Amino acid sequence: MLNTRKRRILAVIMMISLLFSAFAFTCFADGEEVAEISEEMVLLSADATEVVEEEANRFVNTAWALLPPVVAIILALITKEVYSSLFIGILVGGLLYSGFSFEGTIVHVFSDGFIASVADSYNMGIIIFLIVLGALVAMMNKTGGSAAFGRWASKRIKTRVGAQLATILFGCLIFIDDYFNCLTVGSVMRPVTDKHKISRAKLAYLIDATAAPICIIAPISSWAAAVAGFVAEEEVSGFQLFLNAIPYNFYALLTILTMVALAVLKVDFGPMRVHERNAMEKGDLFTFDAESFANSSDDEANPKGKVIDLVLPVVILIIACVIGMIYSGGFFDATSDAYHDFIVSFSCSDASVGLVYGSFCTLIIAVIYFMIRRVISFKDCMSAIPEGFKAMVPAIMILACAWTLKAMTDSLGAKEFIAGVVENTAGSFASFLPAIIFLIAVGLSFATGTSWGTFGILIPLVLNVFPYESGPISIIAISACMAGAVCGDHCSPISDTTIMASAGSQSNHINHVSTQLPYALMVAGVSFVSYIIAGFVPKVYIALPIAVVLMLATVAVLKFTVGRKAK
Repeated sequence: MLNTRKRRILAVIMMISLLFSAFAFTCFADGEEVAEISEEMVLLSADATEVVEEEANRFVNTAWALLPPVVAIILALITKEVYSSLFIGILVGGLLYSGFSFEGTIVHVFSDGFIASVADSYNMGIIIFLIVLGALVAMMNKTGGSAAFGRWASKRIKTRVGAQLATILFGCLIFIDDYFNCLTVGSVMRPVTDKHKISRAKLAYLIDATAAPICIIAPISSWAAAVAGFVAEEEVSGFQLFLNAIPYNFYALLTILTMVALAVLKVDFGPMRVHERNAMEKGDLFTFDAESFANSSDDEANPKGKVIDLVLPVVILIIACVIGMIYSGGFFDATSDAYHDFIVSFSCSDASVGLVYGSFCTLIIAVIYFMIRRVISFKDCMSAIPEGFKAMVPAIMILACAWTLKAMTDSLGAKEFIAGVVENTAGSFASFLPAIIFLIAVGLSFATGTSWGTFGILIPLVLNVFPYESGPISIIAISACMAGAVCGDHCSPISDTTIMASAGSQSNHINHVSTQLPYALMVAGVSFVSYIIAGFVPKVYIALPIAVVLMLATVAVLKFTVGRKAK
C-alpha cells in the first residue's frame, strides 16, 4: 500500500514538474528547443500516466468485474428497491474502473455509462418501441377493447387453469421477439387473468417463461438471428447449428413443460404461493405495491368497446413487426447485393429497427381505425400517447440502469475473464463440458442481465474447444450455452426480458423476480443433471426423454410435498 501511494505521488509530482518546465522553457527557449523539449515531455508524461493506469486497472479482467452486478442484484433482492440498487452497482463499477478516482468515476458512470448506453442506436430503438407500444395499449384501454376481450374470454375460459394455459399458448405463438412477446401477451391476457383472480406475479412468470424460452427454440425469431450471427460461416452455417441445437435446449423445453404441469396440477410454492393465495382468497392481485398500478386502466369507461378493438391492432402489430424485421434484413431490396430470402432476412435483421417500423405503422393504422369506428376521438388518441409513455417510464428507467450496469461490467473485462475460465476448464472435463458450460452461462447471464452478450462470449469459445466436426458433443455444448444464457436471463432482475415481463403484466418488478426465482432454479437443477447425462450419452432420443421424466417427477414430488404442508 505504501509503495502504491509513493508511486502515485511520484507520478503527480512528475506531471506538475513537467507542466512548470514546459511553461518556463516556452517563455525562454527558441522554437527548435521548444519542439525537442516538448517531445521529451510527452514521453515522460506517458510513462507517468502508465504508472497510474496500471494501478487503476488492477480490477480489469478479473473476478472483480462481476462485483457490480452482484452488488446490484443482492441489494435489489434485500431492499426491494430496484433503482437505488442498480445505481449503487453502477457506482461500484465506476469506482473499480477509475481506481477510486472521484473525477474518473463521475466521467465513467455518466459519460461512458448512462449517456453512451441510452444513446446507443439499438437501445434507443427499444425505448421508442416501448413508448409506441405503451401508447397503443393506452388507446385500446380507452376504447374498452381490453375489457371487451376480458368479457368475451371469461365466457369461454371457465377456470384458472384454462386462463393460465391460454396465456402459455398465446405466449408460445408470439415467438418473433421476446420484448414483443412480453408486452403483447401482457396487454392481451391481463384482463383474462384478472377475471380469474390470477396474481400479477403469476402472470409475469407465465409471460417471462414463454418469452425467451420460446424465442430460443423458434427458427424464425430475432434470437435465432442473434445465435447465427455469432458463428463464423466458414465453420458451419449458424442457422443450421441453431436448428441442430433445439432438441438439446433442455432449459427452454423443460420450462414450457413445467409451466403446463404446474398449471394443470395446481402447484405453487415459495413466495408465489403467498401471491396466489391472496389473489384467490382476498382478490388481491398484487400483494405488494398495488397502489402503483391502481389507475393503470380505464377499460370500463367506454361501453362502445368491442373485442375487435383489441384483436385487430394486435394482429396488425404482429404482421407489421414481422415485415419491419425482414425489411431491416434486406428482404425487399431485390435490386441490391444485400437482398436476402425470408429466412436469411431474419438472421440479418435488426430487431430494434424492425420493431420500431412495425409499431409506428400499427399506431397510425390504429388511430385511423378508431376514428372511423368513432369509438374514441382524435383528441383521445393523441392523449393516449403521453399516457402510454408515462406507463412505460418505470420500465425505461430500469432498462437504462441495466444497460449502464452492463457497460460497467464490459469495461471491467467480464467477457475476457469468463473466456479465460471456460478455456482453462473445458479441456480437462470433456464429458462434463455441457454441464460446465451451462453453469458458466447461467452465472454470466445472471450477472450481466443479457443472453445475447453471453452467446457472443461463449459460442465462439465452445466452437474453438470443440469444433463442429467433433460430433454431437459440440452441438450439446452449444445448446448448453444457449440454455444457460436463457436461464440466467430468466433469473436476473437486471435482465431486459425480466423487466419487460414486469411491465407487460403491470407487476412490481422485485415481486416478479422473487416469485419467479424458485421456479427457474428448479428447472435449472433438472437441466444441469440432464446435461451431465447428455455429456456421457450424446443421443437426443435418450437424453431428452430422461430430462422430461426427471422434470415431471420433480413437479409430482413437489405437489405431494406442498400438499402435505398445506394440510
